[in-house]
Amino acid sequence: MNTNKLSVRLATVAKYVAKGATIADIGSDHAYLPCYLAKNAGIRFAIAGEVAAGPFQSAEKNVLSEGLSDTISVRMGDGLEVIQPGEVDCITIAGMGGALITSILENGKDKLGSVKRLVLQPNISAISIRNWLLANNWELVDEEIIEEDGKIYEILIAEKGDPDKPYKTNKDMGLLLGPFLVKNQDAAFRKKWTAEKKNWQRIYGALEGAAETAETIEKKQELLNKIKLIEEALKNEES
Repeated sequence: MNTNKLSVRLATVAKYVAKGATIADIGSDHAYLPCYLAKNAGIRFAIAGEVAAGPFQSAEKNVLSEGLSDTISVRMGDGLEVIQPGEVDCITIAGMGGALITSILENGKDKLGSVKRLVLQPNISAISIRNWLLANNWELVDEEIIEEDGKIYEILIAEKGDPDKPYKTNKDMGLLLGPFLVKNQDAAFRKKWTAEKKNWQRIYGALEGAAETAETIEKKQELLNKIKLIEEALKNEES
């Protein structure tokens, strides 16, 4: 992967960034995504934000070597600290856990006033992001699920709008599995949730042999609810 050819995961994130956008890529690592967008997608300006010194220096080096210093500002800071209010209209955050992405958004709420679009790629716990979007008046407008090198990734796209709109049919199923992904089930979706179901069934089986406490009873019920939602979703697709 380099600034000319992204991984499938980052290329999928890139395609949801509008031409002419001003973006902040949080946790930009080597700044591959903003460099690629500057060269291939007509963005006007980008911030590559990094909290760690090593990746920050790598990003600076890449931006400089590509001759993109006028278009991309590499900044060191935690989450949305690297953005000034009104500076960007699109934020991308890729390659982190869903809970960490939501904490970044929550802690930087004051920077979201001018932002029209969020493109978020959690490695785990996409449900954390969907719940945050729902609670903060962001409408999930699209999703994609892809597999690369044996790993499955979800990409979530949100804009300001009606947060309840995607969840008109089965809210619990939509939050867990993704309302758009449930409708457009593909091989990656089925593979992910078949594996998750087996894992949760295994955990449930282990809890069956554990001492029965209020905590284990609650955990078992939570697992049963999730397993049921997966079975219902996969069954609906087969019927």
